[in-house]
Amino acid sequence: MGGLVSEISITQDKAASSRADRASSFELADLPVPTGREEDWRFTPIERVRDLFDPATYGGTVLPTVEGPDAVTVEEVERGDERLGRVQAPGDRTSVVAWNTFERACVLTVPRGAQVDEPIYVRYAGAQRGAPQASHLVIDVAADASAQIILEHTGSLVMNGTVEVNVGENASLELVSLQEWDAEAVHACAHRMNIGGGAKLKHVVVTLGGETVRLTPDVNFVGEGAEVEMLGLYFTDTDQHHEHRLYVDHDLRNCRSRVTYKGALQGQRAHAVWIGDVLIGSGAFGTDSYELNRNLVLNEGAKADSVPNLEIENGDIEGAGHASATGRFDDEQLFYLMSRGMDESTARKLVVHGFFAELIHQIEIPHVEQRLLDAVDAELEAGGNL
Repeated sequence: MGGLVSEISITQDKAASSRADRASSFELADLPVPTGREEDWRFTPIERVRDLFDPATYGGTVLPTVEGPDAVTVEEVERGDERLGRVQAPGDRTSVVAWNTFERACVLTVPRGAQVDEPIYVRYAGAQRGAPQASHLVIDVAADASAQIILEHTGSLVMNGTVEVNVGENASLELVSLQEWDAEAVHACAHRMNIGGGAKLKHVVVTLGGETVRLTPDVNFVGEGAEVEMLGLYFTDTDQHHEHRLYVDHDLRNCRSRVTYKGALQGQRAHAVWIGDVLIGSGAFGTDSYELNRNLVLNEGAKADSVPNLEIENGDIEGAGHASATGRFDDEQLFYLMSRGMDESTARKLVVHGFFAELIHQIEIPHVEQRLLDAVDAELEAGGNL
C-alpha cells in the first residue's frame, strides 16, 4: 500500500524474557489482577475492563444460538463436562476469570470424516450492556472432517469468554469471528486452538464495533505437518479500543503459519493494538512462518500500536519473518484518482477498499465479503471520510 512507512519493532518482557515463560493456569491466584504495567496489559485501558477481573461482578453465563446442518452436534453442558478445558490453560487475568465464572458451556462437534459444505453460524447477541457475562464455547472438528464456522457478536453486552478449538488430524476448519457490537459493548475473549497432524486451520477475525474489544488467539501445534493461516481486519473509530494479541507456538516439525492483520483508524482517541508473538522451539525443524500487520490512519487523533515478536531457538527452519507498517492516508493516491475524474468520496472509498481487498477476498465466503465491504463503507461515512 503506497504511503506506508515500514517499521519493525522487537520488545522484551523483563518479567518473562521468552513468550513461553509467561504464566498460564486454571487457578485465579496464579494470574493476579493487572496494574496496567505488565507487558500483556500495557496498551489496554484498564479502567474499561476492570469489572472483568473480578468474578464477583458477573451476572451469569451467555450461551449462543447455533444454526447448522444435522451432521453437526450441538450440546449445552455443565462446567464439569470432561470435554472442557482440554485446549491449553488460560494465559491472562480475563481468560482465567472467564474459565472460573461460566456456569454452562456450548460444545459443537463435527464428527470424524464429515464434510460440512454449508456454514455453521454461532450467534451471540445482547440487548443491553449490564453486568459482565461469561461464555464458553468448544469447537471439536474430528479427524478427516472439514467445516466452516462463523461466530457472530452483535448488540450490546459486557462479555468475557473462551473459545476452545480442537482440529483433528488431517481435518480442515475455517473459523470466522465477527465482532459487530454496538458502540457501548465490551468484549474480551481467548481463542485457544490445538491443530493436529496434517490439519489446516484458517482463523479470521473481523472487529468493527464495541467500545473495547480484546481478543487473544493462541495457536498450538499438536501434530507435525499442520498449517494455520490467521487473517484479521479491524476498523477502529472514535473512542474505540480494539486489541488483538496473537501467539503462535511452533513446537513440532514441519508446521507452517501465516499471519496477516490489517486495520484502519479514524477519529479522536481511536486506538488499535496488534501484538504478534511467534515462538519457534528448539525441536521445531522445518518451520515456515511469517506475520504482517498494516495500519492505515485516516485522520488526526487516532493511534495504532503494532509489535511483532519472533523468537527462534533452532537454525534448521524453512523461513521466518515479520513486518509492521503504520502510515497516514496517502493524499497523493487521492489526488491521482481525483485528477482522473473521480469525486473525493469515491476516491477515498477506492483507496480504503484497495487496502482491505486482498484480505477480504481470502475469506472466500461471498456474502460475508460483501457484508464487510458494506460495513467499511458505513464506517467511512459515519466518520466523515466519504
